[in-house]
Amino acid sequence: MGLKDKLTASGSPLSNLNGAQGKTNPGATKTSKLHANGSQPSYSLDGSNFGTVNSAYQEYDDGVPNNLPRPSVLDINGVDPKGALSDPKTMSINNSFKKGKYLNNLPE
Repeated sequence: MGLKDKLTASGSPLSNLNGAQGKTNPGATKTSKLHANGSQPSYSLDGSNFGTVNSAYQEYDDGVPNNLPRPSVLDINGVDPKGALSDPKTMSINNSFKKGKYLNNLPE
């Protein structure tokens, strides 16, 4: 009998649910709005759907306060970039984006 089988069959006072199956966090499913809401960007990109995403994030049962990280705000609404996405306050380290597209990182 493997450890997982032993835990689910006999339980353990060392596990949070004594070997019982917990519920799946909605933030870990395809319906999560963490990264996208259908075909639209969502919280991690532009901050939208904060309430729904934060509610799911708070359901993680890890014994610590869960502070939702800030969105990246790097979304460009599905438009192909015309240049490298970068912070204007940070100097560029190379010119690898000079032709406007990364093509699977392969040479031409």
